[in-house]
Amino acid sequence: MSGTIGIMAGRKGVATIADAAFFAIPVAAFAIDCKQEQAVYTDREGAYELRFVPLNSPSAAASNQFKVSALKTSVVMEGYVMPSEDPVRAIGILMFNCPEGDVTGADLNACTVWQGAVYGVDAKGEIDNLQPEGAAAAEKLVLPGLGPAIRESSAWGEGKASVAPWDVLTFKECAT
Repeated sequence: MSGTIGIMAGRKGVATIADAAFFAIPVAAFAIDCKQEQAVYTDREGAYELRFVPLNSPSAAASNQFKVSALKTSVVMEGYVMPSEDPVRAIGILMFNCPEGDVTGADLNACTVWQGAVYGVDAKGEIDNLQPEGAAAAEKLVLPGLGPAIRESSAWGEGKASVAPWDVLTFKECAT
C-alpha cells in the first residue's frame, strides 16, 4: 500500500477509484492479455529472467523459443520447447555457449544445461503442458530440476552463474 500511496501522492494528492483499482491488480493478472512468445518470467529470488521470443524460423520441431539470463552476470542461455508424443509433453532444452554450424551429438551434449518437461500454470493453479506461440501466456512456469542442472553445467562458476534458480518462474511482464 505504501507504494500506491507514494505514487498517488506524487500526482499532487489527487487519486481516483480507478487509480486505486489499477494499482491493486497483481502483475500476474496481466498474463491473460499477453501471448506466450512475449512473456517474461522471473524466479523467486529475482536472480534469473526467462524471456520468450518469437521463433526465428517457424518449424514443426519447436513450439517456443526463449532465453534465460542470470541477471547479475553476462550469462545468457538459449532454449527451445518442442512437442513430444506418447505421452504428449512440452519438452524444453536449455543450452549455453553451443558451437555454431555443423555440430555433433557430443557437442550438443556438452553445451546442454537442462532438458525436461515444461509446464504452464494458469490463474486457477491448473498445470498443463506449456502452450505454443500464439496462446495466452501462462501465469507460472515449472521447469523441474532447472536449478540443480544449472549448478552442474558449464554456465556455473566463477564469473558465471552463482545462484541456482527455483524450478517455478512467475510471470513478470509482457514484452512488446
